Amino acid sequence: MSEKWMPDDQETLTSAEALYGAPANDTPQPKVTVLNTPPISPTTLPRTDMLRPPPPPTAAHQSAARERMRRRRVSSRRGGEWAWVVIAGTLFSVVVVISMSVFVMLRAAQAQEAVVPTAAVILPTPVDARDLTINGTPVDGQQLTMADGRSIILTPWDGTSRFTVLVVGLDRRPGETGLAYRTDTMMLVSIDPATKTLGLLSIPRDLYVEVPGYSELQRVNSPMVLGELRQPGYGPELMKQTVQYNLGIRVHDYVAVDFNTFITIVDAIGGVDLDVPYAISDPQFPNMNYGYDPFYIKAGLQHLDGITALKYARTRHGDNDFQRAERQQQVLYAIRDKVLSLDMLPQMVVQAPTIWSAIQEGMSTGLTFDQIIQLVWYLKDIPSENIKTGVINERFTIGYSTPQGASVLVPDRARMGELMVEVFGANYSE
Repeated sequence: MSEKWMPDDQETLTSAEALYGAPANDTPQPKVTVLNTPPISPTTLPRTDMLRPPPPPTAAHQSAARERMRRRRVSSRRGGEWAWVVIAGTLFSVVVVISMSVFVMLRAAQAQEAVVPTAAVILPTPVDARDLTINGTPVDGQQLTMADGRSIILTPWDGTSRFTVLVVGLDRRPGETGLAYRTDTMMLVSIDPATKTLGLLSIPRDLYVEVPGYSELQRVNSPMVLGELRQPGYGPELMKQTVQYNLGIRVHDYVAVDFNTFITIVDAIGGVDLDVPYAISDPQFPNMNYGYDPFYIKAGLQHLDGITALKYARTRHGDNDFQRAERQQQVLYAIRDKVLSLDMLPQMVVQAPTIWSAIQEGMSTGLTFDQIIQLVWYLKDIPSENIKTGVINERFTIGYSTPQGASVLVPDRARMGELMVEVFGANYSE
């Protein structure tokens, strides 16, 4: 097919009509003349239709392209919407799975910690515990039916290593609840099965010690409050850690009682008999409502009911905290002697659920009911000569006044080890 080429001396097309077949602008365009050049063979030139830009698409073609673009955008939006639907569905599924898992765990925890109420149980007639003794002596391994209908076999604690309990009295009055109160009475009670001995150490409330997690020294009676303020239920743990850290003896558990609980326990055994070494007159003894209830007791053998025994154990205005600690130990001895001398322990075990129900609101401990029975049954067989007592008194402390003017007792750690060995034995730190 022959092609017709323009001579080089012809004018170059510049109008839009000649190039695209479209009307040209009204504005006249200058004509450019190409200078004469040597002739070029037609075979070496590209086709002019290949050099020209493609003609603009027709209106119909443009409409079809726009329609395809619109459909792509609509499809893209629909795809994005479906992506969000899938993501939302996935998140919802995750939330459902997590919620079900939490629900199952909470139900499991509630099932483990469920407490069976005993208040609604009809109590049977208690058995006579005197029939469960031989010559007045309780028999190990004997099965008792307790007042709530349960059966228990009288077996003593069978531990093989030292077991130490921190016994504290809460400065909590009637109507007050919780554990965020000072522990103004503190005693360490430690059983050593290897030597079959019992050690009892009284800790003065003003002992100025380090508390784990606190930069400043504190009175030893304050960790219970500090722990409860940090997190409810943490007070007993912080209290145990504080005593363990400062005295170097592992504390396994605790028992905390308030004033009413102490009164109930003493009255349950018919009061206690003890020899008052000297007369006590305390006109500023505090009553249960933060007022005053003057207390006076004369020297000599006295029979004390629960309220009087509490006053005797708490008063300190006639002497000091060291003498008060000795009186508290004296009251504990009197309770032990009363129970063992009249062979009351088996009967008290039978009535234990009733007593437990009466004191449970005023008592807090990590020990179970059965563990308490086993420990009590074990302690009855420890002879008096194997019970060692001690008080952290002026021999083992140094008086100090804080920058705020408070009078406290700094432990003399160089001598404290001597007291610990005397009360608990050389292996107390094991």
